[in-house]
Parts: sequence; structure tokens; C-alpha cells
Amino acid sequence: MPHTPEPDEDDLDAIAPPQPVFHVEQALLGALLLNPHRLDDVSGITADSFSTTAHAALYAAISTLPRPDPAEHAKNTKWLDRVLATALEEARGLTASYLHSLVQVCPWPRHAPAYARMVEAEHARRRLLTAAERLLHTVHDVSLPHPVQTVLAEADALAAVVDDVANRFPPRSGVLPRTPAPTPAQTPDHIEAIEEEQLLLATATARPDDIDAVRWLLPDDLTLPLHAGLWQCLTTLTRRNEPVDPVTVLWEAQQRGLLDDGSEPGTVLRMLAEPAGSVGHWAERALRRSLLATAEYTGRRIEAYAGDPASTPFQLVVGARRALADIAAIRTRWQHATGAAPPQQRRAAPATRASPPTTTAAHAARPTRVTR
Repeated sequence: MPHTPEPDEDDLDAIAPPQPVFHVEQALLGALLLNPHRLDDVSGITADSFSTTAHAALYAAISTLPRPDPAEHAKNTKWLDRVLATALEEARGLTASYLHSLVQVCPWPRHAPAYARMVEAEHARRRLLTAAERLLHTVHDVSLPHPVQTVLAEADALAAVVDDVANRFPPRSGVLPRTPAPTPAQTPDHIEAIEEEQLLLATATARPDDIDAVRWLLPDDLTLPLHAGLWQCLTTLTRRNEPVDPVTVLWEAQQRGLLDDGSEPGTVLRMLAEPAGSVGHWAERALRRSLLATAEYTGRRIEAYAGDPASTPFQLVVGARRALADIAAIRTRWQHATGAAPPQQRRAAPATRASPPTTTAAHAARPTRVTR
């Protein structure tokens, strides 16, 4: 006879089992409920460090209520009742039986400091994941009036979180995330970007003397490999003080194998013969797109690292700093391009320890970005 599911049975089956940190939090709370004096051995965490509202409320109650007399606590549940009453103000679903179950599931109360360190590590991972997701959301927010400034501010906020995590978990030399970095997005060619880059190349061909003023623009900033190669041809010809016109650029492109992908020479010549506007304007537009794309890829890298529960805080710090180095490099070029040179201001990240976060610059080569 076919099984008829009870009401909401399918919904219950869909509930994911608790993550390991949930059981760690239970063990820590059980240890503190059984031996409240062990709170003196716990550091580095607050109520916000816990993954559920109920656990956060219980830790807040344990931390704020006066400690019970050990002898009295061993005889009765008065202190546990006060903890429950206080926690119920924030978490209505708590019961006395759950508190007793926490005590029972704690294997070794004296291991409370180790449990707290695990809770702190998982909280650090969640903080980095949230900060990376905020950066990605900002990059894709088309309603922003000043997207570059807002994205850079969000990148600073993410860097501040990384610094705070590093303060709690100093990175070990050479410890890299085991999580593979995501592949740079192969997004469809954006018509506006292609057209503006064509105008940049044509205008630079017509006014090669203006190329030196935009040395902050790199071939990797352009979206198409052909455009990146043609920009390199232009900068090379001007550096060698050779004649620059559509024909000389086309010849240089052939020498570099840029036409091997099937690009028609006549099409390239026509593109290079239609200048408009100024080299500086189109170059700045290209750099702006490149900066936002770099921020997007940086956010996805850190999101991938932090989204992997196997990543340790040490690995997260090293991986995140290497990813953020890409934004730092292109930020410098953006400031040169726009004439803006404000000092990099980082929003202070909340800390649960007295020592201030330490900012350490990561030095890593910027990976070549593939076609977006």
C-alpha cells in the first residue's frame, strides 16, 4: 500500500542536518551550563559568534547573569532557570529540556576553551562570506550614482574584516586555501564596451601623442583579446617612436599573430579609421569597467574560499589578502587616471579582543584576466 505522507512531512525531510559547528556550540554551552566558572577560560567570542538565535541568547544570558555558588549550583536548577528566563526574551522556542540536553551532550566540560576557538573560527568564516557577498552585491547594483567609489568602500570593509580575522588567527606562512579559485566569468561581450574600446583604439591611432598620458591603462583592461593586442601594438609603436596610423598598427598586429583568430584585415583597418572624442575619456571608461570586473572576481574568489567549510581561518586570511591585492593594484591606477589620491580608508571591523587589527599588505602578481 503506498505511503501517505503526514502533513508537512515532506518539509521536515527537506530540512538540512545541522552543521558541525552546531554541535560544537552545543558542547560549549553545555560546558558553561554545567560549570559556569569555565566562562573565565573562554575568550574571543560574543553572542553574535553563534550560528543560531537560541544559542546566541543562551550565551548572552550565561555571560551576563551573576555566577552561581558552585555548591548551590550542584544541588538545584535555580541558576539554570534564570538563564532560561533571560534567554527566552530573545529566543521564544527555548525549553528547560533543551538546556538539560546541552549538559548531557557535552563530552568534556574542561574542553570549553577549545570549543570556543572552534566557534570563533566558524564565525570568522561566516563574516568573510557575508562581506564578500556584500561586495558582489555592490558591484552588480546598477542604481549606484558613484559605483567605483562605493565598490572601493565595500572592498575596504571586506579588507577590514580580513585584518580582524588575521588579528585573531595570524596567518601561517605558505598556508593557501585548498578550494580552487573560480574561473573568471566568461560573460557575453557587452556591446557598449566593445564600441567604446573600438573608439579608444581608433582615437589613439589618430592621436598617438595622447597615448603617453594614459599609461595607466593596460591591455588586460580591455574586454576582447583583439582589442587588448591592438592596444599593446599602439603603445609599442609610440614607445619606439615609429609612425602610427591604421596601416602600421595592422602590420604590427600581424607580426604579433593577432589576426590568427580570423580577424579580417579590412575590418581592423576600418575600425582604426573612425576616431571620436578623446583618448583620455575612452581610456578612463575602459579602466572603470576593468576595476568593477576585478572587484567582482575578487569577491567571487573570497566567496568561494569562505564558502568552503574546510577552509581554516589561516587559509582564508592568506587567500583573501592575495585576492584583495588585485583591487589595490587597480585602485592605484584609477587614482592616477582620475587625479584622485585620497588615502585608503578602511571601515573599522567589530572586534571582541582588545588588541587592534593589524593591516598587512599582500604582494602577489595580478592574474591575467580572460575575456569577459
